[in-house]
Amino acid sequence: MASLRWRLWRRRRPPSTRIRRPWRAPLALVVLVNLAALGYRLTEGWGWADCYWMVAITISTIGFGEVQPLSPAGRLVTVLLILGGLVVVQISIQGVLGLSESGYFRRLRERRFRRWIKTMQDHVILCGYGRIGREIAEQLCRERVPLLVVELDQERSTAAQDRGLPVLVADATLDETLMEAGIHQCRSLVAALPSNAANLYVVLSARGLAPSCRLIARSDSDEAERKLRLAGADQVVSPYVSGGRTMAATALRPLAVTFMDLLAGSDCEVEEFRLSANPGDLGRLLEMSLGELQLGRRTGALVLAVQPAPPAQDMVRQYRGTTYKLEEQTLIANPGSDHRLAPGQMLVVMGSKDQLQDLTSLLGPALISIEHMAS
Repeated sequence: MASLRWRLWRRRRPPSTRIRRPWRAPLALVVLVNLAALGYRLTEGWGWADCYWMVAITISTIGFGEVQPLSPAGRLVTVLLILGGLVVVQISIQGVLGLSESGYFRRLRERRFRRWIKTMQDHVILCGYGRIGREIAEQLCRERVPLLVVELDQERSTAAQDRGLPVLVADATLDETLMEAGIHQCRSLVAALPSNAANLYVVLSARGLAPSCRLIARSDSDEAERKLRLAGADQVVSPYVSGGRTMAATALRPLAVTFMDLLAGSDCEVEEFRLSANPGDLGRLLEMSLGELQLGRRTGALVLAVQPAPPAQDMVRQYRGTTYKLEEQTLIANPGSDHRLAPGQMLVVMGSKDQLQDLTSLLGPALISIEHMAS
């Protein structure tokens, strides 16, 4: 009765859960080698070194020649060794095929890939590899920015892998997927899924997991844009609006658009340098003008614009008896040398990577974040 229950249980189990025995082939090989060596020892009286050497040249089919002329009993041992070798080879082939069918090698590659993802730092997580996602990936790859694509669709994930991109095949709307993608170590996350609802889920999940992460989302309507911003997206981009603005700018200012295209293919980068809202963090830089700071001479970087901190009720700071009220959020393009630094300002700066790194060192503790804008 117990034997019948055991057979029925084995039949009901799916093939993927059946117990594999990958140790059978190496165990059979060890047993075969030692038994054959013992057989030569007993029939021919050789030393152990000669016995194992005879086993090695026989089972490997090299066949340099017999150590010494074999007796009939020794030849029988050789025949049995050859037959046993064929059995071991068959067991090995069956084991490899069994591992392949069970997906062992695929799981091994996935486990190795997921371990590699955990080592990524300062990368961009791209959720979705559709038409918009492909263009985003091309731009980031051109700038050699570390990129991780999160895509659930098999066809799109295969297309990204064919492009040579690291792809995490998972649902980007799940918290565990974003955690696995390194949401806490990334520089930004781009939600470029074809569905507004899916992008909203991604933004909600990402903002809840990493409040300081920069989130960029795609939207197809004004209502979706409003909801994405309420969910916590730092920037919402509509392909239709962006495309229309680019076409209008090309019609009105073609040289400016051409300049931005040339800038995208150069070594220059445009980055946002956000200053601390606490006047004490600015130290000697507080109320210092751009002319006094001499950014161009000391770093070679060019300040394109200055944006004061966004207005807020509590954005009033006191430092050494002086009250500083953060300015209203307006963009000051091409600021003059007499423009003075203030708490919470954002400097839009263009320069090479080395120049921007020098500027980072110059600002020091006054700097709280750096956001990459364009290249």
